[in-house]
Amino acid sequence: MNTDVGLFSKYKLSTFRNRGTNHNEASGLEEDCDTLGESKVKTKIFSIWNNMRHGWTVKMKTNFSKDSPVWLLGKCYHRKLSTVLNDSTSSVEAGEEANGINSFKSDFSSKFWLTYRREFPILNGSNFTSDCGWGCMLRSGQMLLAQALACHYLGRDWRWNEDQLPNSSKLFKEDCSHRKIIKWFGDNPSPNSPLSIHMLVSLGEASGKRPGDWYGPGAVAHLLREAVNFAAQDNNEFQHFSVYVAQDCAVYIQDVLDQCHDSWNTSWKALILLVPVRLGIEKMNSIYGSCLTALLTMECCIGIIGGRPKHALYFVGFQDEKLIHLDPHYCQEVVDVWQPNFPLNSFHCKSPRKMNLSKIDPSCCIGFYCRTQDDFYSFVRTAQSFLVPPSQKAQYPMFVFSEGRSTDSLTTSTRYLIPDDHKTNEQDCETDNEFESEEFELI
Repeated sequence: MNTDVGLFSKYKLSTFRNRGTNHNEASGLEEDCDTLGESKVKTKIFSIWNNMRHGWTVKMKTNFSKDSPVWLLGKCYHRKLSTVLNDSTSSVEAGEEANGINSFKSDFSSKFWLTYRREFPILNGSNFTSDCGWGCMLRSGQMLLAQALACHYLGRDWRWNEDQLPNSSKLFKEDCSHRKIIKWFGDNPSPNSPLSIHMLVSLGEASGKRPGDWYGPGAVAHLLREAVNFAAQDNNEFQHFSVYVAQDCAVYIQDVLDQCHDSWNTSWKALILLVPVRLGIEKMNSIYGSCLTALLTMECCIGIIGGRPKHALYFVGFQDEKLIHLDPHYCQEVVDVWQPNFPLNSFHCKSPRKMNLSKIDPSCCIGFYCRTQDDFYSFVRTAQSFLVPPSQKAQYPMFVFSEGRSTDSLTTSTRYLIPDDHKTNEQDCETDNEFESEEFELI
């Protein structure tokens, strides 16, 4: 799965040399080179066109109301809150609440922004040197996972300041962790970048996917789990994580506990919990809007991957009825993350975007990070009150927690009914097959 693309070139070259003066085969090699050259030209033209379409939004200002709180992954930023601070409020929290939008922007720009890239090493079995036009859901999934890693290694209160030099031991340690996370997502087929798009595409191939195919949020959740499990074989740091993907809108608590405890070790593995859901049929059922935003107020929430129809995004917060997101559609040149002090700017975005909650696609995946077992139990207790729409009286939760293991259930395909407000009859909650293809925008 980690085959270096250089092997392909060496094979082609050795084959050409061994076959001597065969003119037809030499011509074939030239044609292959021409094809690769044409592919690079097409990639560059396509990325330019893509950035003309999407790039202007990166620097476009988004309006935020001073009268409404802004939520970002469990943090609330609201100038008015400074008037009601109590003695239990920490100095960090007090500063954030008093500064309002400026503190929000600092928090937002500290999130990892993983976008389309061009001119990276060829994806195995293809001529692709860019994911421009098809990799948006994979990039959104990478951002979700990067946030979990940031919480683990840097802490939720960590902030990135591009003008700050790592001139103290604390800042130096943070800079190393910051760069380490980015290296894990580096755009190359190296085993030192186990969460790269090359690895995700390679894992997808095992289930019939090819480079250039796109994915639904549930499928990406399974890819992320497989990538972390695979990385743990060569990198001890990943042995401290467990990625659990909910089955059929259900989180089986005993399965989580079993997965987060090694049979030979009682210590807890940090949990990354991914819950794929479908909140409607053709469009999101409006009754679940308040449930989604409520989950984003939890500090253990690491975001939501989904988007609007045919356009994958990574949602990290909200204000009023609009979700705040990071957009992966801006195509940037690849960065060699193995160079000393490689530039960090292209991995962070200073321009938050907003989108009406009513416009998101009903298929999405919600992520949570629980460092300890107590954090997990606390999450279960708190989240249950957010999962049921106020008007439904516990009939149609977004997802459920179930005691025991999935193998203990009466059926292996339990489905939870979710009403569609555009239908008169009830429809079953549709969940992703492990590596299904959903139609999210190619660009």
